[in-house]
Amino acid sequence: MIDHFGITVSDIAASRAFYLQALAPLGYTLLMEVPAAVAGRDHLGLGVAPKADFWISAADAAHPATTPVHVCLRAASRAQVDAFHAAALAAGGRDNGAPGLRAHYHPNYYGAFVLDPDGHNVEAVCHEPV
Repeated sequence: MIDHFGITVSDIAASRAFYLQALAPLGYTLLMEVPAAVAGRDHLGLGVAPKADFWISAADAAHPATTPVHVCLRAASRAQVDAFHAAALAAGGRDNGAPGLRAHYHPNYYGAFVLDPDGHNVEAVCHEPV
């Protein structure tokens, strides 16, 4: 079981704005902020209260922005997947796969994909039948 994961971003302010808007339909909010004065670089912890499970961290010389990764967050319903996709596009994300069934994974795999400001492939998925 994954407890938390993180990505390094080139512009923490732009990523903060993007993720707060894009992940709101999934119930994610900003739960923790660890400033550079404490941790050497800024870190933002997002999640569904009370636990931050998705961290975005500012790039620096020792921690450059990484090669884009794929991040997938579980949604409780197909409507949440649709809302995530719309919110992410409204936040400046780029479409990387409209909401829909991906039956090649399994018959109820309903997902949507967007690229964040650094090109990370962010997905929301619902595994529940209609």
